[in-house]
Amino acid sequence: MRSLLLALAPALLAACSTNPPPPSASVPTAPEQPQSDGMTATEPAPVHGVTPGHKCMAQGTDAFIGQTASDETGSAILKASNAAVLRWAPPGVMLTMDYREDRVTIWLDAARKITKIRCG
Repeated sequence: MRSLLLALAPALLAACSTNPPPPSASVPTAPEQPQSDGMTATEPAPVHGVTPGHKCMAQGTDAFIGQTASDETGSAILKASNAAVLRWAPPGVMLTMDYREDRVTIWLDAARKITKIRCG
């Protein structure tokens, strides 16, 4: 039995190994874009979770603290913060801890009044 186990050990261990990616695998890139000088430049592919042109800035959103949550208030906060994504956080809800520079999070109390506004 021991000799059988020793004979099978390399095969069992080989099944757990990982192979490196083939040399032809590469990071995806966006198609080449022509530049003004006639040359082409390869730009990196967009990052998941980032909306180009939208970086949340919470300065100036304090005016919404104490207001009741509504579609109109949410739209005004999106515009004031330059965010692309709005996330409501009612009491007791669990939120993901991932950071998104294009997202604004609005915390609410039990009466649906805005208590805090933060980017991310």
